[in-house]
Amino acid sequence: MAARSIASLSLSFGLVSIPVQIYSATESKTGVSFNLLHKGCGSRLKQQYVCIREDVVVERSDVVKGYEFEPDHYAVFEPDELKALEDEAKHTVDIVSFMPSGAIDPIYFDKAYYLGPDKRGGKPYNLLAEAMRKTGTCALAQWTWKGKQYMVQVRATDEGLVLQQLIYADEVRSMVDLHVEKAQVQPAELALAQQLIEQNSVDGYDPTAYKDEEKYRILAAIDKKITVSEERSEPRQGAEVIDLMEALRASMAQRKQGGTKAPASAAAAEGKSKKTGKRATAAPAPAPAKRASAAKK
Repeated sequence: MAARSIASLSLSFGLVSIPVQIYSATESKTGVSFNLLHKGCGSRLKQQYVCIREDVVVERSDVVKGYEFEPDHYAVFEPDELKALEDEAKHTVDIVSFMPSGAIDPIYFDKAYYLGPDKRGGKPYNLLAEAMRKTGTCALAQWTWKGKQYMVQVRATDEGLVLQQLIYADEVRSMVDLHVEKAQVQPAELALAQQLIEQNSVDGYDPTAYKDEEKYRILAAIDKKITVSEERSEPRQGAEVIDLMEALRASMAQRKQGGTKAPASAAAAEGKSKKTGKRATAAPAPAPAKRASAAKK
């Protein structure tokens, strides 16, 4: 399936502007989701907004957003006011500096995007990518997207450029708050730990070698429950098959005895009557259809 661009941008630094297209680098596959159902009848449930003061259901058209500046006191904003507060989307990614490729701690990494060259952008795109690969650098840039301004990293891979959204410093918690205890490490212990690391070292990370085992465990449990549900419905179908076989055997036995060929339903009734001790009454024969010529008179 061909990649689909989500926006056209300009990657700019100084007087250089490179037309690029941006693509999602990842897709969300966050495990297995379950729907909320009514326990009594098994129907889907829908969410509603309920006013906690009047205890009534509020329609979406009557919902507004508010900022709580004091307990139970809100500054209310209409949709057009909220739209005016948002930064206007800029169709540029402005590079502000270059730095070593490993200078940014991965803890600041957020969502990743691919950048591909747009029309007439192939040569400057490849020039920038090759220059960053040769110098071992990445770019720090600013980007406004969907009402929010981001700091982003632009780095070069063997295939092309990757735009990595970064989170701000106030969004990262400090490990100082954990009060990690400092313990002295003995040289013999350190040597043993280093040996263990060397024995379990690999050349790199292969993402295809791993899978979400928790998701597959849940899917297996779902398949098992579906299978059990289907098996519970089989006895009813099996009973119908058994009744039909009894009817066929009864019909064949009747033919061997020289009797007339009985319908399967009558034979089944006869087979049942033997079990109950009651004699089955044969169904009346259908009346013969009148001729068309007689019907016209």
